[in-house]
Amino acid sequence: MKIIDLEITGMSCAACAKAVERAVGKVDGIGEAGVNFATEKLRVAFDENLPERENAIRQAVEKAGYGVRERMREEAARDAPAEEKDRETRILKRKFLAAAAFSVPLLYIAMAPMFPALGLPVPAVFSPKLNPAGFALIQLLLVLPVVAVGHRFYSAGFGALLRRSPNMDSLIAVGTSAAVLYSLFSTGKILSGEHHFAHQLYYETAGVIIALILLGKYLESVSKGRTSQAIKKLMRLAPKTARVVRDGTEMEIPVGDVVPGDLVRVRPGERIPVDGAVTEGLTSVDESMLTGESIPVEKSLGASVVGGSLNKNGSILFRAERVGRDTVLAQIIRLVEEAQGSKAPIAKLADVVSGYFVPAVIGIAIAAAAGWLIAGESPSFALTAFTAVLVIACPCALGLATPTAIMTGTGKGAELGILITGGEALETAGKTRVVVLDKTGTITEGRPAVTDVVPAAGASAEEVVRLAAAAERRSEHPLAEAILKHAADKDIEVPEPENFTAVPGRGIDASVGGRTVLLGNRAFIRERSVPTGELEQEAASLAAEGKTPVYLAADGRLLGILAVADTIKDTSAEAVHILHGMGIETVMLTGDNRLSAEAVARQTGIDRVAAEVLPGGKAAEIKKLQEEGRLVAMVGDGINDAPALAQADVGIAVGNGTDVAIESADIVLMRGDLRDVADAIRLSRATIRNIKQNLFWAFGYNVLGIPVAAGLLHAFGGPLLSPMFAAAAMSLSSVSVVTNALRLRRFRPAPRSAGRKD
Repeated sequence: MKIIDLEITGMSCAACAKAVERAVGKVDGIGEAGVNFATEKLRVAFDENLPERENAIRQAVEKAGYGVRERMREEAARDAPAEEKDRETRILKRKFLAAAAFSVPLLYIAMAPMFPALGLPVPAVFSPKLNPAGFALIQLLLVLPVVAVGHRFYSAGFGALLRRSPNMDSLIAVGTSAAVLYSLFSTGKILSGEHHFAHQLYYETAGVIIALILLGKYLESVSKGRTSQAIKKLMRLAPKTARVVRDGTEMEIPVGDVVPGDLVRVRPGERIPVDGAVTEGLTSVDESMLTGESIPVEKSLGASVVGGSLNKNGSILFRAERVGRDTVLAQIIRLVEEAQGSKAPIAKLADVVSGYFVPAVIGIAIAAAAGWLIAGESPSFALTAFTAVLVIACPCALGLATPTAIMTGTGKGAELGILITGGEALETAGKTRVVVLDKTGTITEGRPAVTDVVPAAGASAEEVVRLAAAAERRSEHPLAEAILKHAADKDIEVPEPENFTAVPGRGIDASVGGRTVLLGNRAFIRERSVPTGELEQEAASLAAEGKTPVYLAADGRLLGILAVADTIKDTSAEAVHILHGMGIETVMLTGDNRLSAEAVARQTGIDRVAAEVLPGGKAAEIKKLQEEGRLVAMVGDGINDAPALAQADVGIAVGNGTDVAIESADIVLMRGDLRDVADAIRLSRATIRNIKQNLFWAFGYNVLGIPVAAGLLHAFGGPLLSPMFAAAAMSLSSVSVVTNALRLRRFRPAPRSAGRKD
């Protein structure tokens, strides 16, 4: 199946989204079709072997009364969505101002005579008592421009009715048309001499309703723009041009023309255009917008640089490696866009309701009007109830409740270096009760380091490190790198060995400065008849801590022990502590020996350990935990742990800020900080809580508002709701849902003792 995203135009509410889904779902070869009303995007899966499916999908959308915006070349499309949204917002603002310019005087002329005690001046030519014809005609002249400004409500609304897929525009069109038509009937009666019809004009109702709904649409558009602020910031990170060096000549070209292998020059204060590796220069780079890490990262020869990051204080030359759609920034934007366009399972109820909502409202409006007429009320009273029901109903709030929260939550996550790949992952993560942690590279640094140096009597720590490093100079063993790095960190000069012999799995036999040096495990040293009893107790203590003792002897005498271990990350213990505070159990899953694993678990506070597990058995261990009846999140590096990540209810991959193409993960952490696991779960819980609040408000608003508009209060002696107040309430309901979702932008990571300062 092929999956594409199309931008849909002309939608006004969740009922429109449902109509598009139904229309596309009827096309042959369609596997799944889903419309996100907030992002106005259709995601559709279809059989790519069937001919002309994309054209068939477009035709189905257009036949349903909506449009498909043409997709542009990637480099041209980077800013197009934001610019289009800004343009739509500006148009809505102009329309509202134009409608308000006519509806405000219309409202004044219509209402001022109704409150003579206020003494509001009304020219005699517009007085319903002195000149009822003028009173009616001026209102007609004022409402016509407002109707013209809101013409889209009528074209789209009645069009949807004719296609038997009524939407919010249909409710507005029918309600305001009924008010205008009844007012035209009353105007005709006034002109024929029946002046008492001057009190049965509803032009101001139609005008003010249109103005208020345009205001609500404008505020909604502004708010929706804020929900996607994170994606806009990401899109603006990549510079439009790059300075490349070709054939010795430096030139500035569009970033889309950079190809892998190009040498790219970046000066202080400039953004890095594409991904690559430094070939010349030294600098520090701010990668905070990509990884959430606020501290600049030092970059020297061979270091990776990421497109979109900010070069701080040095000039560098780097070789381009990944460009266009392959850059980390492009991958992040795709992940966030896909997440923002997805649906959470919690939204299913709203989707079902949206499909039946508008027809049900029209039915309730007709029933309310008919009921009041049967009860003996006047036609104008029935019209008021009919219009109020149509106008107060708000499928927009239902349609916006879930996607706006998901857009804001996933956008906030991206700002913090937490990439959530979809609404389902976002919802499931918050329900997690067990977090399984891979050890190597997740809890630990993933590379060995010297942790202890224990010299024997008569030897010094410096001598032990110097001879051990000299013996390892020609070795390619991972321990050699750790010992040589330790020597470099201590500024110890390391001589070149005269002879070097590696004994696989045992150790090294070397000559250094005329001395015979042995470096290896206990068995290797004892085989060479070197007594180790002097340091056996220290070696046993180090082994109990999960460290590997490496024995050093020279000229037949033991000089000391170096302990090498995969060191625990500074933040791991704190991350486990935060997870415990959230009521989450932690489990370590590793292929290492049990002694080493349990030592790491003790130091970090992890609850349970599953050690000596082969890579192929990790998924089975996850399944065992799931059989206990709890949702399980697996945290790993996304490569060796791919089966376990896929088996888990939520797979969380720990990235390094330079590679986010991890298909097996539901959540990608751009930094290697385990505390971000807790933040991802907290963000999920906050987002789902926000969605529930939105859905409660959207359903509650309609459940309470529609009966009130139908006249429930009036039936018990209360007032009848004015359609103008109904319109204001409807507009505010959508704005309130979006505004509530925007509160997620204030989400902050859990308090932490070190690391990122947010």
